[in-house]
Amino acid sequence: MNITRTLAVAVLLLGLAGVVIGGVFVGMGISKSNDLKEAMQEEQITLGIEGEDLEGGVIDSMGEAMAAGDIIREHRRGIATTYSELLGEGRYNPEDPTQLSYAQALNLENYLYLAVVAFGLTQATAGSGAFMIIAGLALMGTGTILYRLPRT
Repeated sequence: MNITRTLAVAVLLLGLAGVVIGGVFVGMGISKSNDLKEAMQEEQITLGIEGEDLEGGVIDSMGEAMAAGDIIREHRRGIATTYSELLGEGRYNPEDPTQLSYAQALNLENYLYLAVVAFGLTQATAGSGAFMIIAGLALMGTGTILYRLPRT
């Protein structure tokens, strides 16, 4: 086997590996996105968001989570602009309804923004996988052309 055919086989195998690994990445991205969506649907968070911002009645997508997180942040800042302002010189008192509401809003806001990041990560994973598939197919095409070159 000459050097061109050896190189062609190596490029074909590298392309095949890219397609397979890319497929795994796309599958992982889609799977984790669906898992995240199901977990959010179990929580049944709606926050009274209406219209185009909320499809299906429950917050379960990146856009909906971002909109809900922004609404909660706005309401939380209506209680106190910062956590330090809320506490003043004192310590957190879970029996104080204002401090408890603030802490619960902060927790829910963080949950929603974490969901935004998680959805973004699943999209980046799937996008990387799609790129790997395209690059793998290009390598396989190049390998095929190299393999078919006439022997010299």
